[in-house]
Amino acid sequence: MQEDAPVATRSPQPLWAVVLSAGLIVGVAMGVRQVMGLYLPPMTRALGIGVEPFSTAMAVANLIWGIGAVAAGMIADRYGAGRVVVGGIAATVAGLYVMFSAQSSYDLMVSGVLLGIGVSGTGLTSLVGAAGRAAPPEKRTAAIAALGMAAGIGGFVAFPYTHVLMDLIGWQGSLLVLAGTIAAVLPLAWPLSGKPTVNGPADDQTLSDAVREAVAHPSYLLLNLGFFVCGFHLAFYGVHLPRFVADSGLDASVGVLALTVVGLANLLGTYVSGRSPRFIEKRLGLSLIYFGRCFVFLGLLFLPITGMVVIVLSAILGLFWLSTVPLTSGLVATFFGTRWMSMLFGIVFLSHQIGSFSGLWLAGVLYDATHSYDMMWWVSIGVGLMAAAVHLPIKDRPVARLAAAPAE
Repeated sequence: MQEDAPVATRSPQPLWAVVLSAGLIVGVAMGVRQVMGLYLPPMTRALGIGVEPFSTAMAVANLIWGIGAVAAGMIADRYGAGRVVVGGIAATVAGLYVMFSAQSSYDLMVSGVLLGIGVSGTGLTSLVGAAGRAAPPEKRTAAIAALGMAAGIGGFVAFPYTHVLMDLIGWQGSLLVLAGTIAAVLPLAWPLSGKPTVNGPADDQTLSDAVREAVAHPSYLLLNLGFFVCGFHLAFYGVHLPRFVADSGLDASVGVLALTVVGLANLLGTYVSGRSPRFIEKRLGLSLIYFGRCFVFLGLLFLPITGMVVIVLSAILGLFWLSTVPLTSGLVATFFGTRWMSMLFGIVFLSHQIGSFSGLWLAGVLYDATHSYDMMWWVSIGVGLMAAAVHLPIKDRPVARLAAAPAE
């Protein structure tokens, strides 16, 4: 198998400190982000609005997350991830407060913008570069997979945590507690601070040169297209599953449990994904992941919808949830090295978030038009098959600039 290209950029902190700190930040931040779907039913009732305004606000949050991820990645690659994390936490706290005090669809939109900015500084995208630089090439995919597993743990804990809070103190009070929870991880930004060091000619590349090299790389462009579909699937399922469960006549706890199981199954899926490059090329692993998701959506179309069916299918989908992240970001590192890894993965992630926006927006529009999610399941199958196909031509090897450089 092709190993990740050797890179000279190094983190000033040991690998364990970077992965532990980044993992805790990602776990809390991604947990908060994933539970937003739980607020769709109570907020739409309280504000007297339809599904589409809430769905669009969350779609805007995902789009802003993608745009912000590129900027956050550039700052993290140049100055270190610590200051990016601080800004992201501040924006998330502000976004949750605006949602707490929302009186209209406009307030929801403002909250979505702030939450998108927040997660761009605290999520996986801003921290994969820190983990990639701290890890030697042979451990890089596994280190990034650890962050994906942390995100899964965050979701596993956040869903029951938020559900209990909503039952005890109401949906508005729970938002204030979530704001306090994300603020509590602020000290963990310190181990991620410090400007990354650069050594060696293969790693001495300007930002503009890195962008030009990337946009001219066919495999990188295919990777962008595939990750669009990942965002389409995850955002649609994570936000709209509670409504799908309610429409199927099931108790709201089924949706909470199903999304919790997604987070739990994601741990196994991401762990296996992080170690799979030892046995299978990353591009083939990604094709299998997207192909596997299609069977879950087929099940939701043709199986009788009971609580057990939703939970089992969610567990299967969880195996394919964030398992795309270590393979996708690992390919970015393989192609270009880690000097501008956060920024280049941020561009790929922008495609992911455009997919998230598209999935959320389309789901809201189709649901309000048909009062059913059947069309969205079929669309999800179609784009899933497309993603499985576009990864097959990807070349899993470094660019000539890195391939010609002497290993350290």
